[in-house]
Amino acid sequence: QVQLVETGGTAVQAGGSLTLSCAASGGIFSAYDMAWFRQAPGKEREFVSGINWTGANTYYADSVKGRFTISRNNAWNTVYLQMNSLKPEDTAVYFCAASRYPNTYYSSSSYGYWGQGTQVTVSS
Repeated sequence: QVQLVETGGTAVQAGGSLTLSCAASGGIFSAYDMAWFRQAPGKEREFVSGINWTGANTYYADSVKGRFTISRNNAWNTVYLQMNSLKPEDTAVYFCAASRYPNTYYSSSSYGYWGQGTQVTVSS
């Protein structure tokens, strides 16, 4: 069983930057593909970014491509989401997710382990 804890969410102004972290415990972190999802009030949870177990392959939603960067440190059991040029529409609760064998990185149904989420608020 993998436990995930996200940190780093806070309120920032538009154009600013923020780095989210997700610390994993209880499993072999390097065996899991990881992803970030987000959910804004009144909206469905949506894919933001994914990374395979080695870190060699990364995936992004079109809405964040070029602004966000996902990375991982398997020695530290942590996955990161570097967010630059933040926009008010990036405001959401951001969730970290893990899966051994995701059918697709882009669907929340591929992931069996989730963190509790961290709030990111971007003001204009």
